[in-house]
Amino acid sequence: MSLPKHITNEQTGISYTLHGDYYLPDLVLPEDEDKRPIGKWGSLHKSYLQQHKRVFYNTLVSNLTLHTHLADIDEQARDMFDTLTEQMMKREGVTEELKEQNQIEWICRMGNIQERATEIVCIELIYV
Repeated sequence: MSLPKHITNEQTGISYTLHGDYYLPDLVLPEDEDKRPIGKWGSLHKSYLQQHKRVFYNTLVSNLTLHTHLADIDEQARDMFDTLTEQMMKREGVTEELKEQNQIEWICRMGNIQERATEIVCIELIYV
């Protein structure tokens, strides 16, 4: 006796495909409409959630909202980082003129500003 390759349950409307001796449901996840990149900040937040906020992470995964959440965090973090960097540069006098006059000094000060901005973004948005 040969079993049909595909069957559909009339009550549920779920279709099944024969794999070996078993019928397995033909389940497909819906397409993720959010195509925004997750980026550096979203990836950092994802790692934090996986390690420290497992219940929240699993809720986002099961609700199919993880990608959207991470993309939102990435955008917010990038905006915050850019704003903080600009404000610190202005307050500390790190300008294009300094870059032309003393590149080493400019690189050192910019590195310091970026490190501080990164720390603030991580504390305020990523590790929350």
